[in-house]
Amino acid sequence: MRQRREDVRNVAIIAHVDHGKTTLVDELLKQSGVFREGQEVAERVMDSGDIERERGITILSKNTAVMYKNTKINIIDTPGHADFGGEVERVLKMVNGVILVVDAFEGAMPQTKFVLRKALELKLPVIVCINKIDRPEARPDEVVDEVLELFLELDADDSQLDCPFVYASAKAGIASMDAGQPGTSMEPLFESIIDYIPAPEGDPDTGTQVLISTIDYNEYVGRIGVGKVDNGSIKVNQEVIICNHHEPDKQLRVKVSKLYEFDGLNKVEVKEAGIGSIVAISGINDIHIGDTLCSPEKIEPIPFQKISEPTIAMQFMVNDSPLAGQEGKYVTSRHIRDRLFRELNTDVSLRVEETDTTECFKVSGRGELHLSVLIENMRREGYEFAVSKAEVLYRTDENGKRTEPMELCYIDVPNEFSGAVIEKLGQRKGELKNMGSISGGVYTRLEFSIPARGLIGYRGEFLTDTKGNGIMNTVFDGYAPYKGDIQYRKQGSLIAFEAGEAITYGLFNAQERGTLFISPGEKVYAGMVIGQTGRSEDIEVNVCKKKQLTNTRSSSADEALRLTPPRILSLEQALDFIDTDELLEVTPGSLRIRKKILDPTLRKRAAMRK
Repeated sequence: MRQRREDVRNVAIIAHVDHGKTTLVDELLKQSGVFREGQEVAERVMDSGDIERERGITILSKNTAVMYKNTKINIIDTPGHADFGGEVERVLKMVNGVILVVDAFEGAMPQTKFVLRKALELKLPVIVCINKIDRPEARPDEVVDEVLELFLELDADDSQLDCPFVYASAKAGIASMDAGQPGTSMEPLFESIIDYIPAPEGDPDTGTQVLISTIDYNEYVGRIGVGKVDNGSIKVNQEVIICNHHEPDKQLRVKVSKLYEFDGLNKVEVKEAGIGSIVAISGINDIHIGDTLCSPEKIEPIPFQKISEPTIAMQFMVNDSPLAGQEGKYVTSRHIRDRLFRELNTDVSLRVEETDTTECFKVSGRGELHLSVLIENMRREGYEFAVSKAEVLYRTDENGKRTEPMELCYIDVPNEFSGAVIEKLGQRKGELKNMGSISGGVYTRLEFSIPARGLIGYRGEFLTDTKGNGIMNTVFDGYAPYKGDIQYRKQGSLIAFEAGEAITYGLFNAQERGTLFISPGEKVYAGMVIGQTGRSEDIEVNVCKKKQLTNTRSSSADEALRLTPPRILSLEQALDFIDTDELLEVTPGSLRIRKKILDPTLRKRAAMRK
């Protein structure tokens, strides 16, 4: 017989990037008494990874739990970027409702729509939290209308439309049910969760059923499966069968060696957990996302939606440049292979395939950010390797025609820059769908439908064109017929002519040809890209050239040579910059761009064959 477990609530916090999800979780943790008095607490405590802290984004969904008036509230903080949408899709199976956080100034943004659609498809009740109401330009009433329009657009049912609206400032730690009356604490939000999010349901007397929605990984205990107990209970040392809705033949008998529940930011070991509990299970090596743990007497896998397929791919390969092996700790193909396949333990949206050679692997993901975070993590761990330009994954439809992934691209720019943006995206096969005025007529909002490959390498150009004032958001929009060839880069590369050390005199002569990426004293090799030219073709330059001494000294011989400061590329900028015939050499200490074929004669021959 199915029962409700009234002392538990399971809720996910979803929102567009930068709308304050993680800060909101901070306050819920603080006000529920998770931290002892005087305990030093980091800002955005749920963003535990180095890259998450530096970039201010959530990459992996995190679990936490707070107690409020004898009710345990399990909270899952989810990422806001479309590239990490795989994380959001799967955690929604663990919860009975969601809190949708919307910025009181920016309103409903593209990613809000993406995550909300997923929640509404699963028929989850939604609490709308209008955050940052203390911003000077906040417009909560208009944002509420925007959110309701979004609900209607996504075919929400009547019960979902009749959702509570909570007005909050996560930074100040206050919430209220009335936009005009600022609250004094987060109590209104806590009360809304208790009243509006349904208690988990299940049959405590039937066989065990636990759906694994997230995988954690720990070097000491291996894989840790996190999921919700849907039916029955689960105990330490219990024998269970692993089965999967999408793999009917999969049936493995395993034993639960350790069981944890979440309490604040910690995992607490427990002996048994009942319906509605979110648990972490360690000691099972073959556990994967989408698996169901069942009692041997009643083997019934729980349906689990397939995670969206990757749309973009890169080649990861062993670094074979003349400077290879000088900075990295792990440089061989075996090291790179092991690390990439280990990433599959936790990242469900990633695909790693072996290629014709043992030196190279095809890695597919949801977007450039998704893959650049993996590259940055590997680099910090001491890996040295090379990557190719990102390429989109094409498909063939039933008529045998080639199709490609499309993106909906939403851009907010000051009015004077809108012309430049429309022109550039038009060249990249973008189609302008909508154009409107926002923020009192100061900004223009543009909506484009554009091939995913048209956005590769555009972000840096966009920031230059809008002088850093533009906001660009993209969301995947399915596959459409191939739109034709796109020329990625109008400008060629400055290529080093010989190996050695860059000299000021050589760089001084080279800088007249374009923008430099290197400084004096840096090691270079033949075929390495050391800058960008102003022309469309590549130019070879000798940056190791020294000034010849003569017996007579000219009047200007002792004048100091002035170099323009080089343009230092970040990882994202370097990935954007490289062309299809170039590679990015990634080491723990350096990022170097190089031609795939280093020898100039062989390179010219290859270009002529094309």
